This record gives sequence, C-alpha cells and structure tokens, in this order.
Amino acid sequence: MSDVVTGEAVPLELRLAKLPSRALAIGIDLVVYAACALGIYTLVANIVPAVDTALATALGLAATIALLVAVPATIETLTRGRSLGKLALGLRVVRDDGGPIRARHSLVRALSGVFADFVITSGVGAIFCSLLNERGKRIGDVLAGTVVIRERIPVSPGLPPVHPQLAGWATTLELSQLPNDLALAARNYLSRSGQLSPQVRDDLGARLAAQVASVVSPPPPHGVPPWQYLAAVLHERGRRESVRLAGHRGGTQPPNAQPSSPQPSTPDAQPDPGAQTSPGPERQTAPSSGAWAPPASSGAWATPESSTHSAAQTRPEPSDGGSPEPSHHDEQPRTGGGFVPPA
Repeated sequence: MSDVVTGEAVPLELRLAKLPSRALAIGIDLVVYAACALGIYTLVANIVPAVDTALATALGLAATIALLVAVPATIETLTRGRSLGKLALGLRVVRDDGGPIRARHSLVRALSGVFADFVITSGVGAIFCSLLNERGKRIGDVLAGTVVIRERIPVSPGLPPVHPQLAGWATTLELSQLPNDLALAARNYLSRSGQLSPQVRDDLGARLAAQVASVVSPPPPHGVPPWQYLAAVLHERGRRESVRLAGHRGGTQPPNAQPSSPQPSTPDAQPDPGAQTSPGPERQTAPSSGAWAPPASSGAWATPESSTHSAAQTRPEPSDGGSPEPSHHDEQPRTGGGFVPPA
C-alpha cells in the first residue's frame, strides 16, 4: 500500500505491484513477443530471396525494433498502461500521481527496457532497481515517472447477518458517541474473524464489545455473543447512515416563505401639531387611550405613511371666517387603505 497525492491534492491509497507479479507479467509478454518474432522471421525468410542478404538483414532489424520498442509502447498507450501479461495478472502502469500514462511515458519505458532493464543487462538492472526502490520501480519507471499497481483487489467478506432477536433492540440504540475508529476496528474484526484462532477471536471480540458497550446504549440482552452484538451495532449504524444520505439527496427544500412584516409595537407617527391644537369636538377616528389601533373596517395593519395621509385627509379645513368647521359626532371614521403584509 502506498499513499499518492494527486494534482488536485487528493490522497490516494494504491496497492503497488511487487517483484514476483511483475516478473511473471514480463515473462508472459516475452513468450508472446517471442512467438510473434518467430513467425515474422519465418515469413521474411520465405519471402526475401536468399541472395539478397542486405534486405533480409534490414527487415529483421526493423522487426526487432518494432517488437522491442514500438509494439510494447503502442500497446501500453492504447490500453492505458496494460500489456498482455499485466492484463492477465491484473496490473496497470500509472503515473506517480495516479493518473493514466501517455505515449511519452510508454516510449521512455520501452526504450529503458531495451538499453537498461532487460535486453542489455539481461534483467539484472531491473531486478536490482526494483529491490532497492521502496515502490518497486525499475529503471524505466524511475525515468518515466510511473509506477505499477494492482487493479484486482480481493473482495473482503461482508458483515455477518443480524440475529432476528436483536433487530428490534438495534433500532433503539444511541450511536452518537460511537467513534469512527472504534467502528472501523470492529468491522475489521468481523471481516477477519475467520482467519483468527478461536482463542484470539474470543479475546479480541470481548475486548471490542466492551469498548463499544461503554459508548453505546442500551446494553445488549443477556447472553449475546460479542460478534453478534458488534454485527447488530454496525448494521444499525450503516442503516441510519444510508437513510440519512438518501434523505439528503432526495429531500426537497421547503419553499421560501415571504418574510412577514413585523407588527408595530410602538404608537404610530405623531399627529400633526395643528390637528392637536385646532379647536373642535373630539373625533371618532382617534382612540381615547392614545394608543395606535388597526382600522376596524379593513382589519389590516396600517403603515405610518398611510396613517399620516389619513390624518391629513380627516383634518378639518378652516372656513372663510378663519375658524375650523366642526365635525359631526355621527360621522363614520374614514377607512384607510391599510397595508396588507405579504402572505
């Protein structure tokens, strides 16, 4: 396992290929290339006349270069880092940052394989470099900035099923205090319990169950084995997480409510001083207590502007003699067009 940081600063965990698997993949490639070379040389020998040795030598040299450099580089470029041997063993060549390789990476690897790794040094350079490098790189990988990883990862066994008697109890669990590292340790224990000896399995299960029970409530029923208790807790934790994620993705947001206008808690705008000092009988439009009240006819809250406008409309106008006209006691108050707040 190797930690790789991509160009977007995302850490990745890659399973690096070791020397035995890489050697076996190279062996498969060599067998395929040797069979192709034998067929090509036989075809060239039958087509080219025996008297024209120069043409036969040129064709043989071109076929050798094609098999050692052009064909491997082309195959790795088209398959994004997989040759026939790597495809058979589940290996792939990637860049150091985990991205797919390009034609330049494949060409550098193929040329290094001829001059440094396999042909000239008979594989000694590749073996020593792979043993000394912490990521198992050969000389071509070091020059090209690539690494070989394993694509086929064994599928870990899932969690054991929950006992039917624990299904109802599991729905009442309080899991907010369960840390992620403890849940991961319990999951790893359940997935690897078949590889442990009975003594180690029982001791480790009891220890993990005690740690989980200290942060999870209510306690399990009496006589429940540790592995069944851990399986029930992890199943319920996964179920709740799935429900939460499904609700987060499929839930609809509530419609945006219009902000309601605040109800006035203070008296309205002060009336005009002229209206207070003007003589005349008391009008019905002003409440006796002096506090502001909504209009009785419309039942809607009035704004200060509308109240001021209404007061200006109901203010008595002075007559020709300079004295205001008295208002009648039986006159009904004017109904202002009060402001209706949005729903």
